[in-house]
Amino acid sequence: MRTLSTPSPAIQPRRRDRRSAMTRRDRRSAIIAAGLALGLFATAGVATAPASSAEASASSQSSAFGSPSIALASFATSAPAMASVAAESDSASGEAREALTAADATKAAALVLAADIEATGLDLGQPDTSIDTAELEATVERLSGANSAATPFLPYLTDELNGLVDSVDGRVSELRRLLDEAKARKAAEEAAEKARLEAEAAAAAAAAAAEAEAAKAAAAKASAPARSSGGGAAPMPVATGGGDNSPAGAQATARSMAAANYGWGDDQFSSCLVPLWNKESGWNYRAYNASSGAFGIPQALPGSKMASAGADWQTNAATQVAWGLGYIAGRYGTPCGAWAHSQSVGWY
Repeated sequence: MRTLSTPSPAIQPRRRDRRSAMTRRDRRSAIIAAGLALGLFATAGVATAPASSAEASASSQSSAFGSPSIALASFATSAPAMASVAAESDSASGEAREALTAADATKAAALVLAADIEATGLDLGQPDTSIDTAELEATVERLSGANSAATPFLPYLTDELNGLVDSVDGRVSELRRLLDEAKARKAAEEAAEKARLEAEAAAAAAAAAAEAEAAKAAAAKASAPARSSGGGAAPMPVATGGGDNSPAGAQATARSMAAANYGWGDDQFSSCLVPLWNKESGWNYRAYNASSGAFGIPQALPGSKMASAGADWQTNAATQVAWGLGYIAGRYGTPCGAWAHSQSVGWY
C-alpha cells in the first residue's frame, strides 16, 4: 500500500511554475491552431461556395432534407475560434510591448555603464568589459515587425527577447558591481595618500617650529645679561684704566668680585676659579689662542664678546674678569660647575 504525501512548500512553487509554463505553451499552441483553422475556414468557404443557381438550389434542397450545409457548418464552428484568436492576439501583443520596453531600458543601462567605465579608466579586473547588445537589437527589430502583423509566432519571439534582456541585465549588473568596487578602492587609496602627505606636512611644520623656537631661545640667551646663581644681575665692570693687570692683581680683583657680587666663597675661588683660568690663560689679560681666536683671562671666543663689560676689554684685566664671572654664573652657575665641565670635555 503506497501512502500519498503532500508536496513540500519548496516543491509546490516549482510545480506551479511548470503548470504556468504548460498553460502558456498550450495557449500559444491554441493560437497557432486557431490561425490555421481560420485559414482552413477561408479556404473551405471558397471551395464550398455555390458555383451556380442549380448548385445553390441543390444545396437548399439538401438542407431541407436535414443535411447541414457545409458553409453554414463551417461558419458555426469558426466564429468562437475567431473570438479566441482575437483575445489571445491582444494578450500576446501586450506581452510583446512589455518585452520591447524592457529591452529599451536594458540597452540604455548598457550604454550608460559603458560610458562610465570608459570615463573612469579604472581596472575592473577583467580583460573584457564590453557589453554585447547586437543580438538583443536584432531580436527587437524582429519582434517589432511581428507585433505589428500580429503573427501566431509572436509569443515565441517575445520569450526569446525576454531571455536576451535577462542575459544583458546580468552582464550589466556584474560590471556595475566591479566598477563600484574599483571606485571604492581608488577612493581608499587616495584617502590614504592624502593622510600620509598631511602627516608629513604636519611633522615638517612641527620640526620647523621647534627649530625656530630653539634659535629664538639661543638668541635671547646670548643677548641677555649674565646672572649669578642667586638670580642677581651680572656686576658692572670695575673702573677702567689704572688697574693692576698682573696675574696676582687680576686674581685679587676676581676674589673681591666673586664674593661681593655672587656670594662665592674661597672654596669656589681657590678650588675652582683659580685652576680654571690658570688652565685657560695663566691669568694673562693678553693671552691669545691663535688656533681658536680666544682672548684674555677667561678666553672669550671671540674676544669682542667682552665689550659688553667695558670698551677697554683688550687692555683691562678687571673688565675681562667681570665678563668672565658673569659668563660662568650664567652658563654653569658657579666656578666649580665650570671647572667640572672643563675637566670633563677640555673646555668650558
